[in-house]
Amino acid sequence: MKLNKDGVAHAEKLIRAGRVVRDERDDWSEDSLAAKDETAWLEKHGWEEFAAWHLGIDTDANEETKARYEFPVGDYHRVHRCAIISMESRAAQYDHDDIAKAAKHLLELIDA
Repeated sequence: MKLNKDGVAHAEKLIRAGRVVRDERDDWSEDSLAAKDETAWLEKHGWEEFAAWHLGIDTDANEETKARYEFPVGDYHRVHRCAIISMESRAAQYDHDDIAKAAKHLLELIDA
């Protein structure tokens, strides 16, 4: 798993533009898109935009598969604070230190 620097830059841009939901940690299970809605969004927007909404890239997974992209930052419209909190703890749990550090940085931007 490697850090998607383009995803970090995209999330920073959205946060600075105010496209963020300041929700609580456990809200992500409710706020994340259902798989069928995510697929519909992907079909409309393409893989490059899909990748921009994720901080992790699984280099072992095939390109142009959902399995390649991990650690979503939001609902494909706005960054969700709850997604970033969840990502930070999950990334740290699996020793994805660069992703955990990037998530902490994004959380600090949101909370500033």
